[in-house]
Amino acid sequence: MAVLRPPLRRALSYTLVAVVAFAAGGLVTSTADQDGSAKGSDAAASPGVLDQAAAKIEADAEHPVSKAALEKAAVEGMLSVLDDRWSAYYPAQDYAAFSSALEGRYTGVGLWLRQAIDGEITVASVQPGSPAATAGVTAGDQLLLVGSQAVTGHGVAAAASALRGKSGTPVSVIVRSPAGDERSLTLVRTDVSSDSVTVERLSGGVLRIGIGSFTSGVGRQVRAALAAERGHRLSGVILDLRDDPGGLVDEAVEVAGAFLNGGPVVSLDRRDQGRTTLDASPGGDTRTPLVVLVDGGTASAAEIVTAALQDRGRAVVVGSRTYGKGSVQEPSRLADGSAIEITVGTYVTPAGRTIDGVGIEPDISVDPTASPRVAEARALEVLSGLVAAVGPAGRG
Repeated sequence: MAVLRPPLRRALSYTLVAVVAFAAGGLVTSTADQDGSAKGSDAAASPGVLDQAAAKIEADAEHPVSKAALEKAAVEGMLSVLDDRWSAYYPAQDYAAFSSALEGRYTGVGLWLRQAIDGEITVASVQPGSPAATAGVTAGDQLLLVGSQAVTGHGVAAAASALRGKSGTPVSVIVRSPAGDERSLTLVRTDVSSDSVTVERLSGGVLRIGIGSFTSGVGRQVRAALAAERGHRLSGVILDLRDDPGGLVDEAVEVAGAFLNGGPVVSLDRRDQGRTTLDASPGGDTRTPLVVLVDGGTASAAEIVTAALQDRGRAVVVGSRTYGKGSVQEPSRLADGSAIEITVGTYVTPAGRTIDGVGIEPDISVDPTASPRVAEARALEVLSGLVAAVGPAGRG
């Protein structure tokens, strides 16, 4: 699903400058002569075009709507002009819900969604143990209906909002599998606590760390998992980022830094700020052999980590080409508690690659139609080769 980030945190997922702003009284627009000079004080104090239109509709339309509804429609109309599939408008309650989701807790059915170029809404990942997982919804399924509402072409934010609701209430959905089979399901919303990091000890001293999404605290959890292995024989690590839709940039930098000793992780190119490079903290594990597992569902912040570790020669990437989500989105709160999220730039990997719309090509390719176990077996095979190359102590 598209994810909205809390204020003051660097974000990946989704400003209107001097065009429209929300003030306490509603929409505020500026008026200017054709040559760009400001008009007199009387004109400047007069209502703007949007305010005039809203007032006319409120006063005379046969089927009047509320001012809040008009403001929402105006904002959504402006976002549509951007022709940016990642941009979105979030009512106040949805902004709060998305912020909670990035903190790893929310009320819903356990789906993270993604919007395709043609407007289709697909399942990016499914929270293990959630109502959606129990019903058999899987990554790659297309979401067609939520209740009676068709979701294609209406954006991720609208679909996610329809899925959320009071814990214990049912919501009906229709999903279509990649093979074309449609299913009608009734899911019961629940309070979901997202455990984004899973840790599994495999045979031969291999540690598998899976990241479902880059929610708050994920970097800390990854570092803690590595620290817990001190004193044990750790021969290698598999970092599993398959079907990871992304999340917070700060967390991506922290996760990459767990395997690097400082240095660049990603650069952000923004129109308003130029290029800013985000560096890893020093002191990460640079010795233990590392394989990163990816697939077509690996996107956004997960691609930042993958590209950084690949570009800097720290890991071997195994799997299929990643999604290719390399644009930068940022949320902005509006006066009524709602928010807009728009694309503000692109990110660049340490080697200078821009992967938006392209994705990351693995070092070792695995047929994307093969069973997930095939990629896992290939990762273990590659890791055993790396272990043999550096010796049993894991030191070069």
